[in-house]
Amino acid sequence: MPALFYNFLTGGLSGMCATCLIQPIDMIKVRIQLRGESRGATSPFDVAKEIYKQGGMKGFYSGLDSALLRQAVYASLRIGIYYTLNEKFADPVTGEASATTRALTSLTAGAVGSAIANPCDLALVRMQADQTLPEAERRNYRNVFHAFQSIIKQEGFMDMYRGCAPTVARAMALNLSMLFTFDVFKKRLEVTNGQSKLTTIKATFISGIFVAVCSLPFDNMKTKMQKQSKNSKGEYPYKNLRDCFAKSIEREGVRGLWTGLPTFYIRVAPHAMFTLLFAEFFKGVFGITTK
Repeated sequence: MPALFYNFLTGGLSGMCATCLIQPIDMIKVRIQLRGESRGATSPFDVAKEIYKQGGMKGFYSGLDSALLRQAVYASLRIGIYYTLNEKFADPVTGEASATTRALTSLTAGAVGSAIANPCDLALVRMQADQTLPEAERRNYRNVFHAFQSIIKQEGFMDMYRGCAPTVARAMALNLSMLFTFDVFKKRLEVTNGQSKLTTIKATFISGIFVAVCSLPFDNMKTKMQKQSKNSKGEYPYKNLRDCFAKSIEREGVRGLWTGLPTFYIRVAPHAMFTLLFAEFFKGVFGITTK
């Protein structure tokens, strides 16, 4: 198999493995963001109790099929494209891509991957948010494919890409803060600590901090725009990403953009860390040598 194939396979497997471990925290994170929208209590412990009361342990894995399908598409593309472009534009002398190149390829990979995977993301958010809606307004999707079918039938094909703008913005911020910072800090740590598993873990920990702070505002807007339903006038509460930011700041204040930051960090940082660690593992399994 060509190295290109293994780049994308590494990305997909890494994202899916990490998601299986982090899905319960992601469920809590989404509920906290929606509570912030209605100015409700945002304690992760209260939210966890509510989820457990509604669906038991199974409730924490609501939408897991959507999450795995999303990673199969999104992670495959964003990590596969990143590795592949870095190899293509590497300096012929050193064999390494420059910091500027890595920054640009991480942004490109994040944008492309998230735009294509948006329908999976939309289905996931709606399935996770369904129990927060009045019973008459619940969508009751049975699985990710039933969600796709229902959205196309009831809202139209283009609504599969509702919330695409914040999803792409979030992915660009996340990919830049995850892959770029991981590569940069890993190389710097290797100078003093050498190449080891501990060096890799340290680099993923630092990367996770950047990921949480940079991507949460966009993740918050993405959740709100993808969860929304039309009102009695047939209009959506948020017209676009800019309108969502403006209304959220007016209602919750600027600090509201980082609602649930501790929980988001506990969710996104380990996910980024596990994704990067799994990626390093699978690169070794497949014999991929990326610089």
